[in-house]
Amino acid sequence: MQPTYLSSMTKSDLDQIMVLEQLAHAFPWSYGHFEDALASGNWGLCLRDSEQQLLGYGLFMSVVDEIHLLNLCIAPFAQGKGFALKLLKEAVRLGYADKFTSMLLEVRASNQRALHLYERFGFSMIGRRKNYYPAYHGSREDGIVMRLELVQGFPSALAPPCRTL
Repeated sequence: MQPTYLSSMTKSDLDQIMVLEQLAHAFPWSYGHFEDALASGNWGLCLRDSEQQLLGYGLFMSVVDEIHLLNLCIAPFAQGKGFALKLLKEAVRLGYADKFTSMLLEVRASNQRALHLYERFGFSMIGRRKNYYPAYHGSREDGIVMRLELVQGFPSALAPPCRTL
């Protein structure tokens, strides 16, 4: 596997993030969504290869004692190579170090690939949000709510560490 590097997401990353967001999602976030999220104190991680090409990113919100995964995206050409696991592992490591007790997320009920990833990582389904996501032809799609308890030692078993810029 090629070497990867993690860095904190900043506003200067948003143009590249928007390219991936548009490529990977049928209903992408807008530039303004990302800009507002960062301005509100949320934090993100960018994963790049050795040539500084953006492979993926994650955006997270801290709420009291838990982390909420707002957006996780891997470039279509980089999917299936373990990069989402690397981003999740680093977010969990950082969350655990900062004394957070759990991570929450919502995922489209139809997104079987993501559901499998989160289940493999240790997330459990805790609920369902009816009509949470926009869908085609003006309809809506349910969101599956999942939680991961952050426990000592959990992240180290999943994947080798990434280098940080």
